[in-house]
Amino acid sequence: MVVLSFGVGLRSCEIAGITVGDVLDSENNVRETVILKSHQTKGSQSHSVYLSESVRKEISKYIESPKKFLVTRKSPLLSSQKGGKLTSHSVQMVLKDLYKKIGLDTCSSHSGRRTFITNLSEKGVSTRIIQELARHSSMQITQSYIDVSVPNLKNAVNLVSV
Repeated sequence: MVVLSFGVGLRSCEIAGITVGDVLDSENNVRETVILKSHQTKGSQSHSVYLSESVRKEISKYIESPKKFLVTRKSPLLSSQKGGKLTSHSVQMVLKDLYKKIGLDTCSSHSGRRTFITNLSEKGVSTRIIQELARHSSMQITQSYIDVSVPNLKNAVNLVSV
């Protein structure tokens, strides 16, 4: 969950809805591009999601780890303790509990997505590209996700020489 949230910027409904078959190609390698179908997304539109090399490695390790239940291509990538499908709400609760356990009481399931978007911005990625990666309908929504920090403000003014 954490990798899909922070490393891909997926929403809780997308994390809950993604299946093993969505991420694996016909040779059981993790795809570079995952197509989320309309029933898996906010707004009921299909979207392409791009997986970095590090995210693909983490997904491979997860899929290869021993499971207590049989995994098929139609199985959810992440499942409940009994092997069933997670709901968006259960993903939100798991992430909220995880953050609380490590002392991040104000974090939510959306914190990983916000961090993903902010990290892209801090690395100089165009806001238009970030908008596409975040699957936002407007630039204004994307810009509202980008957090501003004091170190970034200082770095910005140091780019200007007099």
